[in-house]
Amino acid sequence: MQKLLYILVYPILWLLSKLPMQILYVKSTVLFFLIYHVIGYRKKVVKDNLALVFPEKTQEERNLISKLFFKHLCDIIVETIKAFTISEKEIRERFVFTNTEILDDYYANDRSILLMTGHYGNWEWSGILNKLMPHQGHAVYKTLVNKQLNALVKKTREHFGATLITNKKIVSVLYRKWRKGEKTLTYILSDQTPKMGAFKYHDTFLGIDVPMFTGTEELAKKLDFAVLYLKVEKAKRGYYTATFVPLADNPKEYPDFQITRMFFDALENQIHEKPEYYLWSHKRWKHRDKV
Repeated sequence: MQKLLYILVYPILWLLSKLPMQILYVKSTVLFFLIYHVIGYRKKVVKDNLALVFPEKTQEERNLISKLFFKHLCDIIVETIKAFTISEKEIRERFVFTNTEILDDYYANDRSILLMTGHYGNWEWSGILNKLMPHQGHAVYKTLVNKQLNALVKKTREHFGATLITNKKIVSVLYRKWRKGEKTLTYILSDQTPKMGAFKYHDTFLGIDVPMFTGTEELAKKLDFAVLYLKVEKAKRGYYTATFVPLADNPKEYPDFQITRMFFDALENQIHEKPEYYLWSHKRWKHRDKV
Protein backbone atom coordinates (compact mmCIF):
# COMPACT_ATOMS: atom_id res chain seq x y z
CA MET A 1 0.00 0.00 0.00
CA GLN A 2 2.83 2.41 0.87
CA LYS A 3 4.57 1.68 -2.42
CA LEU A 4 1.33 2.21 -4.36
CA LEU A 5 0.74 5.51 -2.59
CA TYR A 6 4.27 6.60 -3.45
CA ILE A 7 3.78 5.67 -7.12
CA LEU A 8 0.59 7.73 -7.22
CA VAL A 9 1.80 10.76 -5.26
CA TYR A 10 5.37 11.25 -6.48
CA PRO A 11 4.47 12.18 -10.11
CA ILE A 12 2.06 14.82 -8.79
CA LEU A 13 4.69 16.32 -6.49
CA TRP A 14 7.28 16.25 -9.29
CA LEU A 15 4.93 18.09 -11.66
CA LEU A 16 4.12 20.64 -8.98
CA SER A 17 7.83 21.21 -8.40
CA LYS A 18 8.23 22.23 -12.06
CA LEU A 19 5.85 25.16 -11.60
CA PRO A 20 7.28 28.68 -11.17
CA MET A 21 7.57 29.86 -7.57
CA GLN A 22 4.96 32.58 -8.20
CA ILE A 23 2.35 29.93 -8.94
CA LEU A 24 3.47 27.75 -6.04
CA TYR A 25 3.00 30.67 -3.66
CA VAL A 26 -0.55 31.09 -4.92
CA LYS A 27 -1.07 27.45 -4.00
CA SER A 28 0.56 28.15 -0.65
CA THR A 29 -2.02 30.87 0.03
CA VAL A 30 -4.84 28.46 -0.80
CA LEU A 31 -3.23 25.80 1.36
CA PHE A 32 -3.03 28.26 4.26
CA PHE A 33 -6.76 28.93 4.02
CA LEU A 34 -7.49 25.19 4.13
CA ILE A 35 -5.05 24.36 6.92
CA TYR A 36 -5.71 27.36 9.13
CA HIS A 37 -9.37 28.19 8.58
CA VAL A 38 -10.91 24.87 7.51
CA ILE A 39 -8.89 21.91 8.82
CA GLY A 40 -7.27 23.59 11.81
CA TYR A 41 -4.15 21.43 11.49
CA ARG A 42 -2.26 21.44 14.81
CA LYS A 43 -3.68 24.83 15.76
CA LYS A 44 -4.05 23.70 19.36
CA VAL A 45 -0.42 22.51 19.50
CA VAL A 46 0.79 25.83 18.10
CA LYS A 47 -1.35 27.95 20.42
CA ASP A 48 -0.42 25.86 23.46
CA ASN A 49 3.30 26.20 22.62
CA LEU A 50 3.01 29.95 22.17
CA ALA A 51 1.08 30.36 25.43
CA LEU A 52 3.72 28.28 27.22
CA VAL A 53 6.80 30.21 26.06
CA PHE A 54 5.26 33.68 25.67
CA PRO A 55 3.03 34.13 28.74
CA GLU A 56 3.88 37.83 28.76
CA LYS A 57 2.29 38.39 25.35
CA THR A 58 -1.40 39.12 24.95
CA GLN A 59 -3.76 36.61 23.35
CA GLU A 60 -4.03 38.88 20.32
CA GLU A 61 -0.25 38.95 19.92
CA ARG A 62 0.01 35.17 20.14
CA ASN A 63 -2.86 34.75 17.68
CA LEU A 64 -1.03 36.96 15.19
CA ILE A 65 2.18 34.92 15.59
CA SER A 66 0.16 31.74 15.07
CA LYS A 67 -1.40 33.05 11.87
CA LEU A 68 1.91 34.27 10.49
CA PHE A 69 3.51 30.96 11.37
CA PHE A 70 0.94 28.97 9.43
CA LYS A 71 1.46 31.20 6.39
CA HIS A 72 5.19 30.55 6.67
CA LEU A 73 4.63 26.81 7.16
CA CYS A 74 2.65 26.62 3.92
CA ASP A 75 5.47 28.44 2.15
CA ILE A 76 7.92 25.86 3.54
CA ILE A 77 5.73 23.06 2.20
CA VAL A 78 5.73 24.39 -1.37
CA GLU A 79 9.42 25.31 -1.12
CA THR A 80 10.17 21.73 -0.08
CA ILE A 81 8.24 20.46 -3.10
CA LYS A 82 10.14 22.89 -5.32
CA ALA A 83 13.38 21.41 -3.97
CA PHE A 84 12.70 18.26 -6.01
CA THR A 85 13.67 19.99 -9.24
CA ILE A 86 14.87 23.52 -8.42
CA SER A 87 17.90 24.58 -10.43
CA GLU A 88 21.20 25.49 -8.84
CA LYS A 89 20.95 28.98 -10.32
CA GLU A 90 17.53 29.67 -8.81
CA ILE A 91 18.25 28.31 -5.36
CA ARG A 92 21.52 30.25 -5.17
CA GLU A 93 19.51 33.40 -5.80
CA ARG A 94 16.89 32.50 -3.20
CA PHE A 95 19.08 31.02 -0.46
CA VAL A 96 22.17 33.19 -0.06
CA PHE A 97 25.09 32.39 2.23
CA THR A 98 26.66 35.63 3.40
CA ASN A 99 30.12 34.50 4.56
CA THR A 100 31.18 31.22 2.95
CA GLU A 101 34.79 32.43 3.04
CA ILE A 102 34.88 31.40 6.69
CA LEU A 103 34.65 27.79 5.56
CA ASP A 104 37.73 28.21 3.37
CA ASP A 105 39.66 29.33 6.46
CA TYR A 106 38.64 26.23 8.41
CA TYR A 107 39.52 24.00 5.46
CA ALA A 108 42.94 25.64 5.08
CA ASN A 109 43.57 24.99 8.76
CA ASP A 110 42.64 21.31 8.37
CA ARG A 111 39.45 21.62 10.42
CA SER A 112 36.20 19.71 10.02
CA ILE A 113 32.95 21.35 11.09
CA LEU A 114 29.74 20.41 12.86
CA LEU A 115 27.09 22.90 11.76
CA MET A 116 24.25 23.29 14.26
CA THR A 117 20.94 24.83 13.27
CA GLY A 118 17.28 24.74 14.25
CA HIS A 119 13.88 24.42 12.63
CA TYR A 120 13.86 28.10 11.79
CA GLY A 121 13.39 29.85 8.45
CA ASN A 122 13.91 27.27 5.70
CA TRP A 123 16.06 24.28 6.60
CA GLU A 124 15.22 22.36 3.40
CA TRP A 125 17.10 24.60 0.96
CA SER A 126 20.40 24.62 2.81
CA GLY A 127 21.68 21.67 0.75
CA ILE A 128 22.97 24.13 -1.84
CA LEU A 129 25.84 24.73 0.60
CA ASN A 130 27.49 21.61 -0.79
CA LYS A 131 28.17 23.52 -4.02
CA LEU A 132 29.80 26.42 -2.18
CA MET A 133 32.41 24.85 0.08
CA PRO A 134 35.56 22.71 -0.11
CA HIS A 135 34.49 20.29 2.67
CA GLN A 136 32.66 17.03 2.07
CA GLY A 137 29.03 17.80 2.88
CA HIS A 138 26.94 15.60 5.16
CA ALA A 139 23.58 16.00 6.83
CA VAL A 140 22.14 13.99 9.69
CA TYR A 141 18.61 12.66 9.41
CA LYS A 142 16.33 10.21 11.16
CA THR A 143 15.07 7.32 9.04
CA LEU A 144 11.34 7.47 8.36
CA VAL A 145 9.18 4.40 8.89
CA ASN A 146 7.70 4.67 5.38
CA LYS A 147 10.51 3.38 3.14
CA GLN A 148 9.23 5.11 0.00
CA LEU A 149 8.81 8.45 1.77
CA ASN A 150 12.23 8.03 3.35
CA ALA A 151 13.79 7.46 -0.09
CA LEU A 152 12.01 10.55 -1.44
CA VAL A 153 13.19 12.77 1.40
CA LYS A 154 16.74 11.46 1.08
CA LYS A 155 16.79 11.99 -2.69
CA THR A 156 15.47 15.54 -2.35
CA ARG A 157 17.93 16.57 0.34
CA GLU A 158 20.84 15.09 -1.61
CA HIS A 159 19.83 17.07 -4.72
CA PHE A 160 23.04 19.12 -4.74
CA GLY A 161 25.49 16.41 -3.76
CA ALA A 162 25.43 16.29 0.02
CA THR A 163 25.33 12.87 1.67
CA LEU A 164 22.58 12.09 4.17
CA ILE A 165 23.60 9.84 7.05
CA THR A 166 21.26 8.46 9.67
CA ASN A 167 21.61 9.60 13.26
CA LYS A 168 22.56 6.04 14.20
CA LYS A 169 25.50 5.90 11.78
CA ILE A 170 26.85 9.46 11.82
CA VAL A 171 29.39 8.89 14.62
CA SER A 172 31.02 5.88 12.96
CA VAL A 173 31.05 7.53 9.52
CA LEU A 174 32.68 10.73 10.75
CA TYR A 175 35.15 8.80 12.86
CA ARG A 176 36.31 6.80 9.82
CA LYS A 177 36.70 9.95 7.74
CA TRP A 178 38.53 11.69 10.57
CA ARG A 179 40.97 8.77 10.74
CA LYS A 180 41.59 9.15 7.00
CA GLY A 181 42.20 12.89 7.33
CA GLU A 182 39.15 13.82 5.25
CA LYS A 183 37.65 17.22 6.06
CA THR A 184 33.88 17.27 6.45
CA LEU A 185 31.07 19.65 7.25
CA THR A 186 28.06 18.00 8.88
CA TYR A 187 24.70 19.76 9.06
CA ILE A 188 22.68 18.90 12.18
CA LEU A 189 19.19 20.04 13.15
CA SER A 190 19.94 20.35 16.84
CA ASP A 191 16.64 21.38 18.45
CA GLN A 192 15.05 17.93 18.25
CA THR A 193 13.35 16.34 21.25
CA PRO A 194 15.22 13.35 22.73
CA LYS A 195 13.35 10.36 24.05
CA MET A 196 12.81 10.08 27.76
CA GLY A 197 15.66 8.15 29.34
CA ALA A 198 17.91 8.82 26.34
CA PHE A 199 19.41 12.16 27.36
CA LYS A 200 22.19 13.33 29.66
CA TYR A 201 21.33 16.99 30.03
CA HIS A 202 18.35 19.26 30.44
CA ASP A 203 18.14 23.03 30.42
CA THR A 204 15.73 25.79 29.51
CA PHE A 205 14.59 26.42 25.97
CA LEU A 206 12.61 29.65 25.77
CA GLY A 207 12.27 29.53 29.54
CA ILE A 208 10.95 25.95 29.76
CA ASP A 209 13.06 23.15 31.26
CA VAL A 210 13.37 20.33 28.71
CA PRO A 211 15.75 17.47 27.83
CA MET A 212 18.36 18.29 25.19
CA PHE A 213 20.55 16.35 22.81
CA THR A 214 24.26 16.74 23.57
CA GLY A 215 25.62 14.37 20.92
CA THR A 216 26.90 17.16 18.68
CA GLU A 217 28.94 18.69 21.48
CA GLU A 218 30.29 15.29 22.56
CA LEU A 219 31.28 14.40 18.98
CA ALA A 220 32.98 17.77 18.52
CA LYS A 221 35.09 17.23 21.63
CA LYS A 222 35.99 13.67 20.70
CA LEU A 223 37.15 14.49 17.17
CA ASP A 224 38.14 18.12 17.78
CA PHE A 225 35.72 19.49 15.18
CA ALA A 226 34.85 23.18 15.13
CA VAL A 227 31.22 23.97 15.98
CA LEU A 228 29.32 26.65 14.06
CA TYR A 229 25.74 27.91 14.15
CA LEU A 230 23.89 28.49 10.89
CA LYS A 231 21.74 31.58 11.31
CA VAL A 232 18.99 31.46 8.66
CA GLU A 233 16.85 34.56 8.19
CA LYS A 234 13.85 35.12 5.95
CA ALA A 235 14.48 38.28 3.93
CA LYS A 236 11.11 38.14 2.20
CA ARG A 237 8.79 35.52 0.78
CA GLY A 238 10.90 32.95 -1.04
CA TYR A 239 14.25 34.53 -0.15
CA TYR A 240 16.60 33.65 2.71
CA THR A 241 20.05 34.56 3.95
CA ALA A 242 22.28 32.25 5.96
CA THR A 243 25.27 33.29 8.07
CA PHE A 244 27.89 31.11 9.74
CA VAL A 245 28.39 32.03 13.40
CA PRO A 246 31.34 30.36 15.18
CA LEU A 247 30.38 28.80 18.51
CA ALA A 248 33.47 26.82 19.50
CA ASP A 249 36.67 26.60 17.44
CA ASN A 250 38.34 24.54 20.17
CA PRO A 251 35.49 22.57 21.74
CA LYS A 252 37.66 20.67 24.23
CA GLU A 253 38.28 23.94 26.05
CA TYR A 254 34.59 24.36 26.95
CA PRO A 255 32.90 22.94 30.05
CA ASP A 256 30.41 20.15 29.44
CA PHE A 257 27.12 21.31 27.93
CA GLN A 258 28.23 24.91 27.42
CA ILE A 259 28.32 24.53 23.62
CA THR A 260 24.81 23.07 23.68
CA ARG A 261 23.69 26.07 25.75
CA MET A 262 25.35 28.46 23.30
CA PHE A 263 23.43 26.89 20.42
CA PHE A 264 20.09 27.31 22.16
CA ASP A 265 20.95 30.90 23.12
CA ALA A 266 21.60 31.69 19.45
CA LEU A 267 18.36 30.03 18.35
CA GLU A 268 16.34 31.75 21.09
CA ASN A 269 17.64 35.14 19.99
CA GLN A 270 16.26 34.55 16.50
CA ILE A 271 12.94 33.30 17.82
CA HIS A 272 12.47 36.32 20.06
CA GLU A 273 13.21 38.62 17.13
CA LYS A 274 10.81 36.98 14.65
CA PRO A 275 8.92 34.12 16.33
CA GLU A 276 6.68 33.37 13.35
CA TYR A 277 9.52 31.62 11.51
CA TYR A 278 10.04 28.87 14.10
CA LEU A 279 8.39 25.43 13.79
CA TRP A 280 5.69 25.83 16.45
CA SER A 281 3.73 22.79 15.26
CA HIS A 282 6.45 20.55 16.70
CA LYS A 283 5.81 19.22 20.22
CA ARG A 284 9.21 20.42 21.46
CA TRP A 285 8.14 20.87 25.08
CA LYS A 286 6.20 17.62 25.54
CA HIS A 287 8.67 16.28 28.16
CA ARG A 288 8.84 19.46 30.21
CA ASP A 289 7.23 17.93 33.30
CA LYS A 290 9.37 14.78 33.23
CA VAL A 291 12.97 15.99 33.54
